[in-house]
Amino acid sequence: MQESESLPLTDECHHYDGLAEVPWDIQKYFKQRYSIFSLYDEGIYMTDDAWFGVTPEPVAHHIAYDIARSDPSKTTLVDIFAGAGGNVIAFALSDRWDKIIAIERDASVLACAQNNAAIYGVADKITWVNADCFSYVPSLGLDPRETVIFASPPWGGPGYSTDVIFDLSTMQPYSLNQLRELCKEMDTALYLPRTSDVRQLARLAPEGQKIDVVQCCMEGASKALVAYIPAPTT
Repeated sequence: MQESESLPLTDECHHYDGLAEVPWDIQKYFKQRYSIFSLYDEGIYMTDDAWFGVTPEPVAHHIAYDIARSDPSKTTLVDIFAGAGGNVIAFALSDRWDKIIAIERDASVLACAQNNAAIYGVADKITWVNADCFSYVPSLGLDPRETVIFASPPWGGPGYSTDVIFDLSTMQPYSLNQLRELCKEMDTALYLPRTSDVRQLARLAPEGQKIDVVQCCMEGASKALVAYIPAPTT
């Protein structure tokens, strides 16, 4: 495994102190910054694009709690879209995993994640990888019997914010089928839009098994859903 050393923060990495500094399209997220990272004022950094995809801290902790209840034989957790670190920090804080791997293809975003994990005191509990997960995961030689995959992919695509039911086959740049093909041999948790078509998710259930779908809510409003997809039994 080719691990990334501690990467330097770049000009794309920002810590905004006041609303006047913040680009207009992320101002609403900046107003929620303490829900995203409770330690924001300690020096949290994100790229501007990362604000759109980071999981709010209470949701991240709830997901980490749910995944921690996996079979004890599962000892490795791989976050294949680590982003600015919201989820992988929560996984590390759970003290559940023997090994945690965070994969992020954007070096600036990964630098932010490393910085943010250090603020929470868990950077050294995570193996950091600057790579594209679709090319990197197959090369890892992961043991499906010991591994859980967490995926919070980008939610681009027509209809994501407007459709009553979101067609996951149109999600961009990675469709539901692409994600499942990458992770199909391992237990997988997919963090997806709250309006995702659960019928499409149900079709991914291995024969004789079920998929658990959990709505993630904050202050009475659903923020996203998580689909817990078991690996096929052998």
